[in-house]
Amino acid sequence: MPKEINQEINTDLQNLPGHLIRRLNQIAVGIFMLEMEPFGLTPIQFAALQAIYQQPKLDQKTLANIIGLDTSTTGGVIDRLELRGLVDRHASEFDRRVRLLVLTEEGKSILHSATPLMLNAQERILSPLSANDQKTFMKLLNRLVIENNEYSRAPSQTKT
Repeated sequence: MPKEINQEINTDLQNLPGHLIRRLNQIAVGIFMLEMEPFGLTPIQFAALQAIYQQPKLDQKTLANIIGLDTSTTGGVIDRLELRGLVDRHASEFDRRVRLLVLTEEGKSILHSATPLMLNAQERILSPLSANDQKTFMKLLNRLVIENNEYSRAPSQTKT
């Protein structure tokens, strides 16, 4: 039941998980961007490169499902990576409408060089926690993502 208009609603933002998750995302992106500065990659671009590397000849729709984005946003990410010469699109031999994604040699080189910095960013994000707390946090974070996946605007088809 809604509160009356004149009744004060006192909600401490520091006790709202959605607010704290949004803030942590801002912090995580900020740390990632600092580490990735030499390569100019965003977290989503890195995820796309990594997914394509792990599954060469991936189609754009499958990539979108893996990294949890809608297909139009994924298309923009791939456009930018293609413009930088990091990804190529090739028509599928089975369905000419489907474009398959592969990393270029430059894309592989950038991914190889950027991975240690991405790992540094992950360590920096978790560094305020003890090793045991980091394991617990990651376990709980994965559980929240998996259990709430259906509420995403672009649900992932893979288990985190």
